[in-house]
Parts: sequence; C-alpha cells; structure tokens
Amino acid sequence: MAKDKFPMTQAIRALKKSGVRYTLHDYKYEEKGGTERAASELNVDEHIVLKTLIMEDHTGEPVVIIMHGDKQVSTKGLARALNVKAIKPCEPKTAHQHTGYFVGGTSPFGLKKPLRIYMEKSVEYLPEIFINAGKRGLLAKMSSRDLIEILKPIPVNVAI
Repeated sequence: MAKDKFPMTQAIRALKKSGVRYTLHDYKYEEKGGTERAASELNVDEHIVLKTLIMEDHTGEPVVIIMHGDKQVSTKGLARALNVKAIKPCEPKTAHQHTGYFVGGTSPFGLKKPLRIYMEKSVEYLPEIFINAGKRGLLAKMSSRDLIEILKPIPVNVAI
C-alpha cells in the first residue's frame, strides 16, 4: 500500500534535515487500532512498531516516552525513573498543544516545543523500528541507532 507521494509533516522535515536513512509506510488508520493495526497492515511484529506517548508529571510538566507497541508503560516505574511523585498520560488536547500532533499521529520528531524524551531501553537492541511520521496512518522505518542519534532519548526500564 506504499505511495510515491506522502504528505510533508514536521516529523518528515526533521528526518530529512537529520540526513538519516528512512522509508515511509502508510496504512489504513483505524481509531483505537493502535500499533496492533499498523503491525498487521504492514505485516511486521508489533514489538518493532513503536508508540510515542505524551505524559505529564504531578506538576503538569510534559515528557515523551517511546515504547514498544506490544508493551505498556508502568507509570509508577516511570515516575520513579524521573524522580517525581506521579506521572499520567496527557489529555489529547494537552498532548496536541505540547507536540503539534494529534493523538494517533504523534511523532517524537519535529515536536512543536522541546520536550524531554525517554525511551524503553530495549528499543536500542532492535535493528529496525517503525515509528510515527507525524500523521495518522503514516510510519517511518529506520534503524534504532538512527532514532537514538537524532533524539538522544534517556533510556528507562518501564515496560510492562
């Protein structure tokens, strides 16, 4: 279902500017389909389809967490890792204000404003990953090494 022409998003602009190698892959977006739907449509393991989640601590300070598609984030574990009282997912409207992206199309690249980025440590061991390219139904395939080089995320062990 690959197209020759994709929409230009802030994430794609950031990827182009970085100079890393990536390919774009689209799929039929389905509300609440998540990474399971994307993996199924692209015929890949859901573990390598990463999700970009926007969370906030007890003071309302936003953070980004990159997680395997088939895992959840332990909010207690993330709060401990960040040395904060509590952490929870941002409301969709708040996440959009912080990132410039709509839920379902959130990418860690080309964020509206700089945010601290955390990543599940085991992602670094994946040779390749698929991650949102800034639009619902559009993923970028790249090496995890390049993801780390561009974003310089802080590794955490918070997957459940």
